Amino acid sequence: MYDVKQIRNTVILGHGNSGKTTLAEALLFTAGAVKRLGKVDDGTASMDFEGEETKRQVSISAGCNHASWLKKEIFLVDTPGDDNFVNEARFATQVADSALLAVGAVLGVRNQTERFVDYVQDRNLPCLICITKMDRERANFQKTVDEIKDAFDLNPVVLYLPIGKEQDFKGVVDIIANKALLFKEDGKTENTDIPADMADEVAAMRENLMEYVAETDDDLIERFLEEGELSDEELITGLAAAVSKGEIAPIFACSALNNAGSSVILDGIANLLPSPDQRPAAIGTEPKSGDLVEREGTADAPFSAQVFKTMADPFAGRLTVFRVLSGTLDGDHFYNSSKELSERFGQLFVLEGKEQKPVDSAVAGMIVAVAKLKETGTGDTLCDESAPVLYEPLEPMPPVISYAVSAAKDEEKLFAALTRLLDEDLTLKLIRIAQTRQTLISGVGQVHLEAIKEKLKRKFSVEMELAIPEIAYRETLKGKVTIQGKHKKQSGGRGQYGDCTVELEPLTDGEEYEFVDKIVGGVIPQTYRPAVDKGIQEAMERGVIAGYPFSGLRVTLIDGSYHNVDSSEMAFKIAGSLAFKKGIPDANPVLLEPIMDMEVRVDKDHVGDVMGDLNSRRGKVLGMDSAAKYEIINAQVPQSEIQLYAPDLTSMTGGRGAFTVTFSHYEEVPSHIAEKIIAERNPA
Repeated sequence: MYDVKQIRNTVILGHGNSGKTTLAEALLFTAGAVKRLGKVDDGTASMDFEGEETKRQVSISAGCNHASWLKKEIFLVDTPGDDNFVNEARFATQVADSALLAVGAVLGVRNQTERFVDYVQDRNLPCLICITKMDRERANFQKTVDEIKDAFDLNPVVLYLPIGKEQDFKGVVDIIANKALLFKEDGKTENTDIPADMADEVAAMRENLMEYVAETDDDLIERFLEEGELSDEELITGLAAAVSKGEIAPIFACSALNNAGSSVILDGIANLLPSPDQRPAAIGTEPKSGDLVEREGTADAPFSAQVFKTMADPFAGRLTVFRVLSGTLDGDHFYNSSKELSERFGQLFVLEGKEQKPVDSAVAGMIVAVAKLKETGTGDTLCDESAPVLYEPLEPMPPVISYAVSAAKDEEKLFAALTRLLDEDLTLKLIRIAQTRQTLISGVGQVHLEAIKEKLKRKFSVEMELAIPEIAYRETLKGKVTIQGKHKKQSGGRGQYGDCTVELEPLTDGEEYEFVDKIVGGVIPQTYRPAVDKGIQEAMERGVIAGYPFSGLRVTLIDGSYHNVDSSEMAFKIAGSLAFKKGIPDANPVLLEPIMDMEVRVDKDHVGDVMGDLNSRRGKVLGMDSAAKYEIINAQVPQSEIQLYAPDLTSMTGGRGAFTVTFSHYEEVPSHIAEKIIAERNPA
């Protein structure tokens, strides 16, 4: 059984192309967890094993693995940096004890970096910062350090200073140990003296590190003020305590592609980051009473866990991945408090990239998986039924882009496969729109849906076709008209006769439809009056001016006539339909379009650009709110103008914008736009 005190659970975060996966591969290789140094560019990375990842050379889903180093068991989760797959990073961060933040030495702090730092700070995660790609041309360590200090309130402090730069990056200086470490081919290091031209800089940085550490502890600051320095032991112990509390974020330097610096980072993870029992207790509720429940991250606490990932496989079925938050799992079943049911499982696994290693038990801090669960899904809480707890479910990012989906060949097979992927990806949504008779697939970005399309073809041998969805326009009227609808037909035997006079007028209270019966006497028998109503409603479904459903209509039945023999419900139904079709063209009919409520979150530098763009899309800015360093723009915009807004916003803001959209109401389409829509629907 694993010892909780020896476990380190770390999520690797960073902007796209910061080298996270390459860093993970170097850590695993140096620790002996994998036999070769995997590379993203040639498709050999153990963490990027999905076909779409090797094709695009970018992480799409969170990859899990573990390694042993300095008698510590390190569980690593490598996450995507692309905006389209950031939900994987969010969920992994929710169950991590610490974070390794990768920042490229060439690109520096990017827009996405801010998002990941927000994730770290929201959970007050202990954090190590790794400046990657130090061997690249134009790599600039100090510039990147300055950017990190300027952008984030992480209290970053350099722990390892690089020796050489770009292709001459050959080692680091250990600021605490006051010695140089030269890189060897196997990822390890060789001790040597500090280069003479770096001695003064190292001394100043060591003094700076002492001040940072001393300021985090009353006893240490007193000792520092009295003695003027801290011993190496005090410095190491104080630093570890400060990192565990999230008060200092040490900075490392590496070139993961060359496996230069990985052993130093492993040392940092093992020696500076906390074990699960050193982190705050997980807080949930008792399912029945709703009382708060705390679960300590120890092996002897009641078992609890949370599912943060589900993987769908056409042959092996679902693989459910969860983090043990407290206690020990060593049986063959657990209680799912989210679904209020027990589930049995077969073998328990520790993930090693795309492979799984069987284990007999799991303790707090471990990331494990089981196969073929029937009911359990991502976000569910697992626990001991005798000590139930319910954790807050993981909330996926809302989808922001939708396409109409159809099958190239087998529609039944397509939607069966999509249902499997809905379990795996909570940001993916599928909804049927009755009016347009289209099924929409929604995701967090264009690339997200393209990757889903590729995955369907690779995993399930089914091809998905995507098209821009139809807008659910409606029709209504602005005027009032009185019209007769008369249906009379004689065909030799019993004839057909129905006659009704109706008033058609707009509803002003936002209701869809109202039928008012004002017949006096028996000009139309009560038996036939509902048929008039039904005939009008059926005609409304097909509209008049462009074939869109009609709404906002009050119909008042005021007169009519009938025949004792030839009248029937069907005849009056047809009469009602005729009255609607004849009357609407004289009642100033107009086209309506769906208007959406939008909330756009953007940094202050891009507020003007975004507001101007919304205005160009016929939007109405309703107001603004502030949230920390972001501005939130509230607006209403026609749905037709924002169908592909997600990539446009990303381009406009450099990835710093995000938005949500919900339906608000219908409004009249401007006449010049309505004319084009009507012409397209009624070609000559």
